Amino acid sequence: MARHTVGWKRLDSERLHLGPVVSLRRDRVVRPDGSTGVYEHVVVHDMVRIVALDSRRRHVLLVEDDFYLQGCRMLHLPGGGTDGEAPEAAAQRELTEETGFVADRIAPLATLDLLPGVTAARLHLFAATGLTPSRDTVRRDATEAGLTVAWWPLEEAVAAASTGRITDAGSVSGLLLAVKERR
Repeated sequence: MARHTVGWKRLDSERLHLGPVVSLRRDRVVRPDGSTGVYEHVVVHDMVRIVALDSRRRHVLLVEDDFYLQGCRMLHLPGGGTDGEAPEAAAQRELTEETGFVADRIAPLATLDLLPGVTAARLHLFAATGLTPSRDTVRRDATEAGLTVAWWPLEEAVAAASTGRITDAGSVSGLLLAVKERR
């Protein structure tokens, strides 16, 4: 779906910070009401989350990992940044890197705005089926050193999302969409 900025016009843009993952920009803009101003925003790559289902679509792969900013371990669907790749390719890569599985089929479930007003980045949700163990070695980055992988009954994973055990918005959305698709 094409996206455009209705009523806004960018006059110029200044990069305030450039890091390996995040960039911060300050744009001079004309707002929809005609007034001028400044709009600061974060530039990051789009993200993916994958609902990886067993052959009967009754179990889902979940990962648990330590998250620095949240200061705790979090249970969530596999996924991560697209790193500039096409979302489907990133979903396959992230699934293999985090879980050690390859999917025969990856189908889009939805595309969501990550944090409207803060970034234009999107979250792409996929369903993965036809899972087989990868012949490649699992390659995780340093932030994923303590990551664990487990099969969960899909209904229990949805219950974990509804009770606050799973709090990642992309994981909650993906699980709810997977249950809807299954029906």
